[in-house]
Amino acid sequence: MASRARVLTIVAGAAVVAAAGTVGVTLLQTRGETTERPGAVTKPRPGAPPLWFEFGVRGDREAVDLSRAAALLKKGERKPAAAIFARYHSLQAQIGSAFAAWPGNGLDKLKRLVATHPGSPVALLHLGYAYYWSGRVADAVSTEERVAADFPDAPESVQAENILYPRMVPDLPPIVVTAALPSAASRAAQLRIVARAAARPDAQAKLRYGLALWRLWRRVSAERQLEAAAKLAPGDATIRTAAAVGAFTKGNPVRAFGRLGPLTGEFPKAAVVRFHLGLLLLWTRQLAKGADQFRLAIADEPHSIYATEARQFLAALAKTGTK
Repeated sequence: MASRARVLTIVAGAAVVAAAGTVGVTLLQTRGETTERPGAVTKPRPGAPPLWFEFGVRGDREAVDLSRAAALLKKGERKPAAAIFARYHSLQAQIGSAFAAWPGNGLDKLKRLVATHPGSPVALLHLGYAYYWSGRVADAVSTEERVAADFPDAPESVQAENILYPRMVPDLPPIVVTAALPSAASRAAQLRIVARAAARPDAQAKLRYGLALWRLWRRVSAERQLEAAAKLAPGDATIRTAAAVGAFTKGNPVRAFGRLGPLTGEFPKAAVVRFHLGLLLLWTRQLAKGADQFRLAIADEPHSIYATEARQFLAALAKTGTK
C-alpha cells in the first residue's frame, strides 16, 4: 500500500487538508456564486503560487530538472528556480517562469497559455492558482471546477479536487490487493508490460493495469480496466471491490459508495470489502463510520492483509480521539 504511511500521518495529525496554499478556496464552494459575494475577491496572497507538475512515468532530464525547480520555488529560492525554467521551452517551463517572476504579469501570462493550450489541464490548473494568488477566489474556484470536469482522466483533475475539497483526505484512496505489479527497469517499462498483458481477456491482468493507472492518477482509464476485470470475474470480491473504489471522485463520492455498499451483502465475510468501505468513509471524513468498517474487516478475516492494514488505521484514528 504505497500511500499508507502518508495517509496514517494525515489521520494521526487530523490534518485533512489539501496542498499548502489552497485552504480557503472553499469560501465559494457552493456552486453558482459570483464575484459580488463577500469573500469572492480578497487581497492578493504573499509569495508565489505553488507549482504542481505530475510527469507520470517520465524520468528524463527535463522532468527531473523542472521538478527540482518547482521544489526550489516552494522554498522561496526564486532565482535558481528561474534559471532552471529558462533552460526549457515546454508549457511547464513557461508556467514555472511566470510563477518564479510572480507577480509581474503572471496572471496575464497564464491566461495566454490557457488560450494557446486549450486542451491542457496543467495550464488550466495553474491559472486557478494564479487567480487565487491574485485574490480572485471565485475565478479560482470556477477554474479548478473546469479542470475536474473537463479533464477527468488527467492527474490534474485529482489535484483540482484536492483544492476544491480540502476537508477530505488528499489524493486518491489506495486500492489494496495482493497482486503485485511486475518488476521492470523503469516505471515506463512496467506500464508497458501490464498494458500489453491487459489486452487479453484476463481479469488479473486487467486488474494490474487498472492499479497501475490508478497510481498514476489516470482514474477514468483505471476505472475502465477495473470494470472490465470485474465483468470477467464477477465472483471475485477483490476485483469487484477494486472496480467499485475506481468509481470514486470527491465531487461525487456517492457513485463509489453506491457500488461498494451492496458488496457487503454479496460478500458478507470478505474483509477486502469492509476495509475499502472504511477507506472511502475515512477519505470523506466520516471517521467513526470508517473505524467501524475497519473493525468488521478485522473480525471477518483477522489474519488477512486487510486486517493488518485496518489495525494500523485504527491506531492512527485513536490518536485523534475517534473511537
